[in-house]
Amino acid sequence: VQLQASGGGLVQAGGSLRLSCVASGSIFSIDAMGWYRQAPGKERELVALITSGGSAKYADSVKGRFTISRDNAKNTVYLQMDTLKLEDTAVYYCNADIQVGVPTYHYGMDYWGKGTLVTVSS
Repeated sequence: VQLQASGGGLVQAGGSLRLSCVASGSIFSIDAMGWYRQAPGKERELVALITSGGSAKYADSVKGRFTISRDNAKNTVYLQMDTLKLEDTAVYYCNADIQVGVPTYHYGMDYWGKGTLVTVSS
């Protein structure tokens, strides 16, 4: 199983970016999917999380600016980031709790994608 994130880049403060993360491989089902970020010199932190049923939660710092969504048919999670601030600059990582295998046998694993860099400039 792999998670492939994309969509990072350089954007001016106040602008928008949309991150995508696709899960592929021997996937039976996907439980929660989320986005984390790590800024230089800081610990990795949760940005947003969405359950398989679509319930979402956000870090206080991004509430009202970021929106997480998912397409279960495509095994994809998105992060729409609006009104970006300088402090949003970080490497963004996607994460998913995946049931690996087939209907007759599957087990849960936690997966991380390689990060995608988001740089917000003034």
